[in-house]
Amino acid sequence: MSRERELTLADAFVELADTLVDEFDVMDFLQQLSARCCQLLDVAAAAVLLAPPGEELRPVAPLDPGEKLGELLDVAAETGPAFDCHAGRTPDEAAEALRVDLSRDPQERWADFVLLARRAGYTWASALPLRLRGERLGTLLLLRTEEGPLSPTDVRIGQALADAAAIGLVHEQTLRSYRVTGIQLRTALHSRIVIEQAKGVLAARLDVRVDEAFALLRNHARSNGRRLTEVAKEVIDNGLLPVG
Repeated sequence: MSRERELTLADAFVELADTLVDEFDVMDFLQQLSARCCQLLDVAAAAVLLAPPGEELRPVAPLDPGEKLGELLDVAAETGPAFDCHAGRTPDEAAEALRVDLSRDPQERWADFVLLARRAGYTWASALPLRLRGERLGTLLLLRTEEGPLSPTDVRIGQALADAAAIGLVHEQTLRSYRVTGIQLRTALHSRIVIEQAKGVLAARLDVRVDEAFALLRNHARSNGRRLTEVAKEVIDNGLLPVG
């Protein structure tokens, strides 16, 4: 591992541990996890899918997936390696990660996922559990466009990042009640809807691409010390135009 990668990895773990703040923004936290995976691992895309206790698996990050990846993630929440990984269905009980060659249809019931993944240019998919002490909060889905699977080293680093994120999500609440985490995860899912609406509104108003609209939202939130969801609501309700 290069010195630069070691330092970047160290920074990532510090970020994932820094949840004990008054205004913890769970959506920005998960967005950062997704971005760090793309930066540190040999993958073309990384996504987080969450399942609050008693609820179904749903994608929450990245917040700007693009049309093809967004469509794939919607299907991934219902079928495919991320879904099976979250359910604990893995070929090797000793290894919770799934690595799937998308050049073949590994299981008939994955047909929709595999078809969309191939159309989007992905060749391999890896799914890692987002877990804490045996409790599964969701899945980290990693997608490659190169030949061959994700290396064992990258799988271990990806799982370490996923574990650190899971610990970070619940660390503040575990002293009181694990149910509070369920509230936070549900808030993340609802917040994603608000942010998606704001991206569309802003893109239409400013005549820019949706990914550019998201960048404007996030930059405005960070530069003003505000939550991403709060800024998104203001765009929708009050016509805020956070131009760069």
